[in-house]
Amino acid sequence: MTKRHVALPDDAEATLRGFVSAVDDRLAAAGGPAELADEVTETLVDLHGDREAYERWRDDDAVSPVEAARFANYDPRNATLESEYYAEKDEEAFARSKPLQWLWRQFDNTPLADNVEFALRFRRMLADHLFADVGEDVRLFKGISMTYGHNIEIGDNVVVHDDVHLDDRGKLTIGDRASVSDAVHVYTHDHDIVDQTDVDNYHTIIEDDARVTQGALVRAGVRVGENAVVGSRSVVQGDVPDHHVAVGMPAKSIKVKPGWESVAAPLESANENRQDERRLDHDLPEDLDAFDEFQRDRSPPDA
Repeated sequence: MTKRHVALPDDAEATLRGFVSAVDDRLAAAGGPAELADEVTETLVDLHGDREAYERWRDDDAVSPVEAARFANYDPRNATLESEYYAEKDEEAFARSKPLQWLWRQFDNTPLADNVEFALRFRRMLADHLFADVGEDVRLFKGISMTYGHNIEIGDNVVVHDDVHLDDRGKLTIGDRASVSDAVHVYTHDHDIVDQTDVDNYHTIIEDDARVTQGALVRAGVRVGENAVVGSRSVVQGDVPDHHVAVGMPAKSIKVKPGWESVAAPLESANENRQDERRLDHDLPEDLDAFDEFQRDRSPPDA
């Protein structure tokens, strides 16, 4: 094995446990989105060491415009996220996940986020509140972004490395002991090739013991099979069968893992696109005030 156990000094360990436990309790006790936003705000004020100045601002004492902007930004109600604009989002679920996602993102902007042992445990605690389901002994590194968070399910002993994007506009499932390497992008939504404002959502699956390596892209609705490997910088457009190794742009299965030949599908059966089977239906609100960011008509003349 290439890893070893690392422990913090006793005093630092006690401080870590106390802080993570206190935030966990406060988030758990929040009765609704408004209380949750309050707890996130207070946590971020303390994480950034701004308590004294923040209290002065809240008491209407004079502060500079840049300080006022910074203090207001701790409150997730004063922030917008890209996912907030998505018409089909579950408003009730998003109202709760937005403050938690804001805490996740802003925590990663603090010096504590570079303290690996501290940050792993903080994010794991936060994932319990944010994700649909998260297993034991999960390791979530710095710079992970997501669409909502509440449509993500992660199994036991999963590792998600730095700067990974987990799109859960649809639904994302990552199985036990899976590894998602640095700078991987995993998608659960896709745009129509003619009208890019037309979006479909899918269920994307990374199965138990699968490994998606550095910089790869997994398209919406793909299943990366059990114990499979996706090579670095690959673009996965179709399913990767169990125990297969897929590489390239677009990714193709090139071999079966040595020793797994008797239980793996043959190479000629690989690379099937089964996206349509994992399409998720959604209804838009009847009173939707639609926003077309492109303002163009690209209707094909031969349609």
